[in-house]
Amino acid sequence: MNFFLLFAFLFFVGSCLGWCMELLFRRFISKNNPDRVWINPGFLTGPYLPLYGFGLWGMYEVSYVIRMLIQGNPAIDLPLIFVIMAIVMTFTEYIAGLIFIKGMNLKLWDYSREKLNIQGIICLKFSVIWGLLGTVYYFTIDRYVEDWVNWLSGHLAYSFFVGMFFGIFVVDLAVSLQLSMKIRKFAVDNQLVVKYEELKHHIREQKEASREKIGFLLAFRSDVPLREHLQEYLEKSLQTGRERAAKVRKDVKDRVDEVKRR
Repeated sequence: MNFFLLFAFLFFVGSCLGWCMELLFRRFISKNNPDRVWINPGFLTGPYLPLYGFGLWGMYEVSYVIRMLIQGNPAIDLPLIFVIMAIVMTFTEYIAGLIFIKGMNLKLWDYSREKLNIQGIICLKFSVIWGLLGTVYYFTIDRYVEDWVNWLSGHLAYSFFVGMFFGIFVVDLAVSLQLSMKIRKFAVDNQLVVKYEELKHHIREQKEASREKIGFLLAFRSDVPLREHLQEYLEKSLQTGRERAAKVRKDVKDRVDEVKRR
């Protein structure tokens, strides 16, 4: 089977389905969206998340290993599949997050408030979710992937559609990287890591305050220059940091006073 066509199909399906899942998660479940507004997730403008595209491809590849390891005993096989899928997806998520933090001074997602997290990039909660998604994929989708790709290769109209997706994706990636370089320059100059979702939320708040039109896809398009938004974001972050530090000092003082009273 043509490797490129297989990868293109998995990347296309995974990226688009992942975007849909993230869209619904942020709208109805995420604690970071108390207003329950529709938020365009991810780094790019269009309806796709590359992390899920690479993740689906990783699931497909690791399925070969799983088929060699399973014993035909559900009590052993289910936990094995769950653990392997969770490790593969968590590793993919960690590498992607680290690349953006180290290379672009951007934190695309933040699990700092979640229990048992590592650098705010990965955490136990989402590793469990990855494991569940991977297990569902293995039992419901994996066996059909090669048949779907063979069908796709025989229908040029659909192959053209996938090709068009990648054309739009490449343009979107180039524009988004250009934007991220501006954010990176500001971040490096001010020695900070910009939390991408926080910045988008901050710009949205500023647009609402000034009654500026809010775009779902073009979250960073604004009448105010990006640098001004970044400066306001920095000042707000510093103020939040000072308030948290003050709260920690107060909590420590209260505990010390309580111990003394005892």
